[in-house]
Amino acid sequence: MPKMSIRGVSLNVEVMGKGYPLALMHGGPGLDYQTMLPLEPLKDQFKLVFYDHRCNGRSTGAEVTTMTMNNLTADADALRQALGFEKWAVLGHSFGGNVALEYALRYPHSLSHLMLMNTAGDQWWANHNAPNILAKRGFKQSTVEAARRFFNGQITRNEFLSINMKFNRAYSYKNSPLDMIKAILSGHMPKFQPDALIFGYGKVLQGWTVMDRLNEIKVPTLVVAGRYDFLFPTEHQVALAAGIPNAHLEVIENAGHNPHMEQQDAVIALIRDFLAGAKTNSE
Repeated sequence: MPKMSIRGVSLNVEVMGKGYPLALMHGGPGLDYQTMLPLEPLKDQFKLVFYDHRCNGRSTGAEVTTMTMNNLTADADALRQALGFEKWAVLGHSFGGNVALEYALRYPHSLSHLMLMNTAGDQWWANHNAPNILAKRGFKQSTVEAARRFFNGQITRNEFLSINMKFNRAYSYKNSPLDMIKAILSGHMPKFQPDALIFGYGKVLQGWTVMDRLNEIKVPTLVVAGRYDFLFPTEHQVALAAGIPNAHLEVIENAGHNPHMEQQDAVIALIRDFLAGAKTNSE
């Protein structure tokens, strides 16, 4: 996996395909671009730019305290310039959607299209509402409280995996024990960075919101959401899309927080249709 020196940080980057450039911002915080690989079939039509945010995945060379929205978005735009793209389309999933929203607000002239998948314009939904949804879905009170700590960055490095596993099945509409085995066999296991998760939820996203600035986003926007997402439920996706001029909302049935994994074909078809009007010249 190639590394690129971007603003003094070694970002883990993989570019594949041909056509109009599409940047894919992964979720987390604390994960990597492997989680976005179900969108790889788009490479037949678009030049896909997968990368790990600073301090996430296999990117190196930065202290976790530098993982601010200012640096995350500046890294993305410096990467765009380094790859020689005048503009590109941007798709952000979950935490990557938070970054994508900030990118759209800070670098409006650098992107042509914005896609937001199972994300939020206000972190209240993950910090406070998600544990309540877990409670309504029958999870134990101890698990609900563990999730509340998790999404507020109030855990230790050693608790990262054990706590996440308590409510891991809530991420999917239908969770199968075979999913993890398939991921291992395919070589697409993500690289976890607990410090990035703790700092991200505990500092970067505490009180974060852009709901009052959504009307500043002028590019065509697609909001995609799994119907059964416990982190960012449908009512928030409706509000998110309503706040962005020219935004279109698509709710994916039989999917949770990762519709690109559970309903891969449907999501890929939506992206193709949405970007049908994108310029074919990526230079």
